[in-house]
Amino acid sequence: MSFTQYKPARQRLQRCELAVPGSNPRMLEKAVTCAADYVFLDLEDAVAPDDKVQARKNVIAALNEFDWKGHGKTVSVRINGLDTHYMYRDVVDVVEQAGSKLDTILIPKVGTTGDVYMVDAMVTQIEEAKGLENRIGLEALIETALGMANVEAIATSSARMEAMHFGVADYAASNRARTVNIGGLNPDYPGDQWHAAISRMTVACRAYGLRPIDGPFGDFDDPDGYLLAARRAAALGCEGKWAIHPKQIELANEVFTPPEAEINRAKRILEELEKAAKEGKGAASLDGKMIDAASARMAENVVRAAEAIAARS
Repeated sequence: MSFTQYKPARQRLQRCELAVPGSNPRMLEKAVTCAADYVFLDLEDAVAPDDKVQARKNVIAALNEFDWKGHGKTVSVRINGLDTHYMYRDVVDVVEQAGSKLDTILIPKVGTTGDVYMVDAMVTQIEEAKGLENRIGLEALIETALGMANVEAIATSSARMEAMHFGVADYAASNRARTVNIGGLNPDYPGDQWHAAISRMTVACRAYGLRPIDGPFGDFDDPDGYLLAARRAAALGCEGKWAIHPKQIELANEVFTPPEAEINRAKRILEELEKAAKEGKGAASLDGKMIDAASARMAENVVRAAEAIAARS
């Protein structure tokens, strides 16, 4: 292990993150009792320009009026992009009027460290001015070629940074990639054309202690396609995936919840290695396969995830 290590950011259960348009009060209210671990109230792409101001008011009201914590939810707000005139009022109004109820801010289309710096500076000043006791985290949505080119620097751009998300739709547009649907695979490509991008973002997250989260899958009437995309993301190390429709919540929870057999095996690995350590051995065998310190680290990841899920339940 390198002497240089980055402590993990605040750990939160984020198997499924439900996107909820701020322009729809009914959906905001229903999101409180959904089965997603995480909910982000959207002021950006899901809201038409003429509805931006009212959506902001709706989100502030939803943060203040609904018992998100009581229902085990982590709640975030996706602000508008820094290239719009809506962004500064999103940050000022939401944090000033409902900052005590807010867990994180999701920054869209992050391209450089300066994008995060600006939001960080604004949030810091508002927290100090309003005397907010909770520290609001920041999450970066990596969905442009510029953002991916700078993803490692973005990961270390603020002490508030907790997670990065892969926004496949805008990423495809930014790269002028041909796609079949949002998050789906192009049959003309021999494999998964999103693999390299998700892997790079995930490596940056794990190197610097952040949570990597996969973004949307557009066809909510294609559960099989969603499951395949979620499993690919999980195999690369992502901790969760967005749901753009309630139909997708249970699918994400299914994929990012370790199955009981996997949990039991992880516990057995830790038990066998503990026995081996008492005997002065650095490795052991389980079911005819060698296990060692690396096996222990992988097993600990599974056990920690299972414990977090059990605690929420």
